[in-house]
Amino acid sequence: MERLKNKVALITGAAGGIGAEMARLFAAEGAAVIIADIAAQGGEVARAILEEGGRAHFVETDVADAAAVDRVFTEAERLFGGLDVLVNNAISSEPDTTVCDLEEAVWDRTIDVCLKGPFLCTRRAIPLMRVRGGGSIVTLSSVNALFGVGETAYTAAKGGLISMMRLVAAEYGEWKIRSNIICPGTIATRNCMEYWSRFPAGYARLLEMYPLRRIGEPHEVAHYALFLASDESAFVTGAVAVIDGGLLAGRRFEVE
Repeated sequence: MERLKNKVALITGAAGGIGAEMARLFAAEGAAVIIADIAAQGGEVARAILEEGGRAHFVETDVADAAAVDRVFTEAERLFGGLDVLVNNAISSEPDTTVCDLEEAVWDRTIDVCLKGPFLCTRRAIPLMRVRGGGSIVTLSSVNALFGVGETAYTAAKGGLISMMRLVAAEYGEWKIRSNIICPGTIATRNCMEYWSRFPAGYARLLEMYPLRRIGEPHEVAHYALFLASDESAFVTGAVAVIDGGLLAGRRFEVE
């Protein structure tokens, strides 16, 4: 059974990593997928989906630009007739800096993409979902929002996302529009692994922080997003789902 049959899903930041994995999975589960990303590689993801018999379309989009966001949602209406699922996934990360070392321009861009972008997309998605009798908004936050591990602007944006998207759940539930948040731990995307390949000792220490002694895989987050996007989670809204291999659960303290 296709879990997203006849649904239309728009996924931001879907040119690679977790977003691309979600796009492929959602398409395989019957959704028509709009891939919104500033990176041209989103076109390759769309073509791969089409070659596998799915429905997909790429629109180059800077989610921090209100006009660009309007264009991609207009395309969703024109091509597929509306919208049922929005996944706020696009990010802009920063060098790991403290508050005193963080440049204002980096702060601004990170907040614009990671917090303003989901605001612009959610604002545009809700009226389209209401017309179709409801919908699901899935927003990717991070364990950074719940546990201080660096990246000041990214952490601030991801914390703000939780508050904003839980409020969306409260305000629009009567329209059968659900809003849920996923907080992943470290996920083995290409960019992540390229970064850690430069710091093998640091990577070994990172793994020790996780009770499962490994980091996550993109498909593990994508499958949880699929559940939240589908009607299987019809009574789930305002939830904050942590997918972190036990990172936030703590660590056993060894006395000796």
